[in-house]
Amino acid sequence: MSDHMIVLISLGVFIILVIIQKIMRSPHPVRSAVLSSLLGILALAAVNLCAGFTSVWIPVSRLSLAVSAVLGIPGVTAMLMIHMILSTLT
Repeated sequence: MSDHMIVLISLGVFIILVIIQKIMRSPHPVRSAVLSSLLGILALAAVNLCAGFTSVWIPVSRLSLAVSAVLGIPGVTAMLMIHMILSTLT
């Protein structure tokens, strides 16, 4: 496994743990989880709507929708970082 992949997996696990901790500390964890999912999907849509101006996009697939719904805005940010890193390597 390459060093880049190990760093990306570690970053993803860290983000998931931070989100779980934040949701569990909330007085309304279900409402917080639903709001986080909704904001993640809206962030994915916003990134793709602004693609004409920024030339940065995230291909919409089942995986990207699941990541944005489960991880929220940090998940979309992580996908953007991964997309930008991979686009510079190729």
